[in-house]
Amino acid sequence: MDNIITVTAENIDREHICCAISDKKGETCVFSKKVWMKERFEDGLVFRKLDIRGKVFIEYIPAEKAWCPIDAPGYMYINCFWVSGQFKGKGHANHLLEECIEDAKAKGCCGLTVVASKKKRPFLSDPDYLKYKGFRAADTAEPFFILYYLPLTENAPVPKFKECAKQGKIEEKGMVLYYTNQCPHTDKYVPLIVNLAKKRGAQISVHKIETTEQAQSTPTPFSTYGFFYDGVFLTNEIFGPAKFEKFMDQNGF
Repeated sequence: MDNIITVTAENIDREHICCAISDKKGETCVFSKKVWMKERFEDGLVFRKLDIRGKVFIEYIPAEKAWCPIDAPGYMYINCFWVSGQFKGKGHANHLLEECIEDAKAKGCCGLTVVASKKKRPFLSDPDYLKYKGFRAADTAEPFFILYYLPLTENAPVPKFKECAKQGKIEEKGMVLYYTNQCPHTDKYVPLIVNLAKKRGAQISVHKIETTEQAQSTPTPFSTYGFFYDGVFLTNEIFGPAKFEKFMDQNGF
């Protein structure tokens, strides 16, 4: 049996949170993620992981408190579900999902819901695995987001994206970034690309999402990181320096 542990307000300061950056330069980013988690525990956030220093975990929260622009009353929303590298193919994902399902049932939830896409994309759950486990497509948002759901009751309503997140467009022009500290990597890489842009005489309009209400009103389903260019959604993949330099080269900066 997998040794699954739950990260709580009592043990978070001593627990490794799996996806956290491991080098010394990443300590501030790890801290920001843990602060974000501590503030969400009272909203029902659950973080379960294999008791190892590796990326084997599931993080979920009642949909009413999710940092995602969805209408999914009574659902449990999966923030992040990750089994990587050497840990794949050993049943860990099944075990983590089973624990999430049982927890959701015990809390009276009507189902699970999660944002993914038609094909596997960085920072999003694997849609093939979700469909294999019985998840269905509930709604779509531009340019590639799909809201999947797993009903746990016969009368479970079908969840949907809020209209603010469906078009993949905003009024603001230029480079525009929305992000949260839900992922520790954002605090590491956002300042890097802002500085790279400044070196080329360009600017990025940065909107850091600080509250649940702000997150539920974002113009993209994946509030953790959403990069827009000239009013159109470009990517949810966190830009590292090399990819951002390539983007600027391609767009004349």
